[in-house]
Amino acid sequence: MSLPMREAAPTGKPAAPGQRSLFLRVFPSIMVPMFLAVIDQTIVATALPAIAASLGGVERVSWVVISYLVAGTVAAPVYGQLGDVFGRRRLMFVALPIFLAASLFCAFATSIEMLTLGRVLQGLGGGGLMTLSQALIGETVPPRERGRYQGYLAAVVVSSNTFGPVAGGYLTQHLGWRSIFLINLPLGIVAVLLTLRLEAKPGFRSEHRFDLTGLLLFVGFVAPTLLALQQIQHAEVRALPAIAALAALGLVALALLLRQERRAPFPLLPIGLLRQPAIWRSDALAACHGAALVSLITLLPIYLRVARGASASETGLLLVPLTIGIGIGSMITGRVISRTGRTSIFPSYGLIFVTITLLFLAFWLPRLSASALAWVLLWNGLFMGTVMGVVQINVQSAAGPQMLGAAAASVQFSRSVGAAFGTALVAAVLFATLAWTDAEAARLFGMMVQRGADVLAALPAPRQAALRGEFDEAFRAAFLTIAAFSALGLVLAWYTPVRRI
Repeated sequence: MSLPMREAAPTGKPAAPGQRSLFLRVFPSIMVPMFLAVIDQTIVATALPAIAASLGGVERVSWVVISYLVAGTVAAPVYGQLGDVFGRRRLMFVALPIFLAASLFCAFATSIEMLTLGRVLQGLGGGGLMTLSQALIGETVPPRERGRYQGYLAAVVVSSNTFGPVAGGYLTQHLGWRSIFLINLPLGIVAVLLTLRLEAKPGFRSEHRFDLTGLLLFVGFVAPTLLALQQIQHAEVRALPAIAALAALGLVALALLLRQERRAPFPLLPIGLLRQPAIWRSDALAACHGAALVSLITLLPIYLRVARGASASETGLLLVPLTIGIGIGSMITGRVISRTGRTSIFPSYGLIFVTITLLFLAFWLPRLSASALAWVLLWNGLFMGTVMGVVQINVQSAAGPQMLGAAAASVQFSRSVGAAFGTALVAAVLFATLAWTDAEAARLFGMMVQRGADVLAALPAPRQAALRGEFDEAFRAAFLTIAAFSALGLVLAWYTPVRRI
């Protein structure tokens, strides 16, 4: 397939008069499933300290976020492939019940391990909701108009991202953290009813053999690698053999996975698509963006809890400007793309400001007031919003109609991989920096995540000052890691071949 060149003339026509009726019929049916999938990434963030206090295992609390992302990563290519074969509406009726049943399981979890298992099951449903929603847009909307629709989807994202931290904080503080999972049930029932309105379209391929070997090898790559990153947090010499063994297992599984995907008639991962520069660079950009965004949303509540003693509801309110900025930036980007046809120019410049802002936070965050931090997060969110819509448009334009599901899945897959590995790596950097500097500081840090900044009150003033300095250094290292993800994404955006559609 030939790819759009940098100087190609824009193509596509304005939406037909029937496009409005199509929008009213189709968009609400994919809006609610996407809302559910996105909100479950942010509503949990402000509840992490409460979950740690209730279930213990503060060093493993990041797995409440990571496990959802890992499962979504595994699920995305599965739903994308099967959606192309059997139809995306039919697969939506598989993803929604899994998501709802897992939400109920999470609400009744009695340990951090049980909650992590529930989040894995939730991710197996949520990965399908995201992938199928994006593919349904590509299935019904002309390429040039997809920018406008990505703007509409951004409105869904901003609503769910904004509602998530605020609702998570409020529900956690007044009804307990379990309520953040129960709220999915009524929304999920609405999503099922709306999905019934979608037209059932057949898949493109009549014969299909599922790549079970590829799926098992993929899990064999992701799980050991993330476990190795989790072990690094402890920074213990006795853990080094286990870390090396897990890393080796992950590398072997990766090598076998790549070999399997080249030979499989219906590969789980679209290797053929990933050979195209426009697609693999866009997917890599999605991975870097996911790593930066999700690790930032995960890290900030922990910082606000430890360094400022913020409650869950206060943390939720402070995250609102970031999520609002992302939504506004996405909507503006989508509308401008529909008018001009230009795509990659937006993240090429937007990520410059994101990287600078993250570097600013790394060195100046302790000096910022709550209101100043809110403005900085809003500014950062505006430019973070220039990425995801562009990635989807570029990949879907290059893939063609018969591979829309696989293309949308590759983006969701890449974003989930980046978010999972990025969040695990940032958590590893944070805890390892503390443990290598002062093992006692790492222990007190865990207690502060659970009980707040009052833990330091019983210590002598010089020790309090020393610990705060060590915490600041650890958070600085974590924020610098997030800035590195953004900088790498910036390089990829500059070298993405698709510039206009």
